[in-house]
Amino acid sequence: MADPQDKLDLLRHADFAKVARFIESTTGIRVPPAKKTMVEGRLRRRARALGLSNLDEYCRVVFEQGLFDEESVHLIDAVTTNKTDFFREPSHFDTLRTRCLPEATERGAGFSRPYKVWSAACSIGAEPYTLAMVLADYGASTGGDWRFQILGSDISTQVLAKAARAVYPEEMIEPVPMDMRKRYLLRSNDRSKKLVRIAPELRHTLSLLHLNLMDARYPADPDFDAIFCRNLLIYFDRPTQDAVVGRLCHHLRPGGYLFLGHAESLAGKDLPLEWLGDAVFRRA
Repeated sequence: MADPQDKLDLLRHADFAKVARFIESTTGIRVPPAKKTMVEGRLRRRARALGLSNLDEYCRVVFEQGLFDEESVHLIDAVTTNKTDFFREPSHFDTLRTRCLPEATERGAGFSRPYKVWSAACSIGAEPYTLAMVLADYGASTGGDWRFQILGSDISTQVLAKAARAVYPEEMIEPVPMDMRKRYLLRSNDRSKKLVRIAPELRHTLSLLHLNLMDARYPADPDFDAIFCRNLLIYFDRPTQDAVVGRLCHHLRPGGYLFLGHAESLAGKDLPLEWLGDAVFRRA
């Protein structure tokens, strides 16, 4: 016979539905029943942080006893997925290096003004720091005072704090080419910790912004040369995808590039974007 206490540490179907509705209405991210076990595991950590004994008590305190406003940010942080890697989907960085940057530089970007890139779901920082490495290398190749700026945004305050710290386990940097590791990564003085930190000259190029892509307006500049919003749209329904991409287009320069995840498509959407293949689009 199952221990009644064990049942209290599982989400009731009604409580899981409340969590799923809140996450989707707030972030646009769907939380299907298949993710119930994952959600339970993450919310158990929140219950322990609040000194609560099980999920039944956690849901009662949050949804029925007035803790919801205080806990909502932590609930979003706990449930949203933040999978990220350095040089993830590497062909996109090749396209940036060989096509986007030379085109923009011919128009004066980097010299008359900074080249600007937005990592619109930056998680713990692997994507924007990968961009920083690529852009820094390109700038060095121009032989001049080539400048760039990177914005990283995310809905999770926890991952933004990790991005700001810019410290990563050594195993995470395996996709980074060795020459870039030598130039842009600093190893911990205590080698037993097996940690690296992004070099300060790259950290200083990155600004971080707490941003919900479900918001009607984004407090970001309107003139980015490239926007990376990869592997996020797959968690949204079609109307939300259309709305988010439409808003991102307002922040993209004419001729600027939008990079999506390889599993994502804009087929059939009425947007001012030209498909170039490989989940890369250019604003008309």
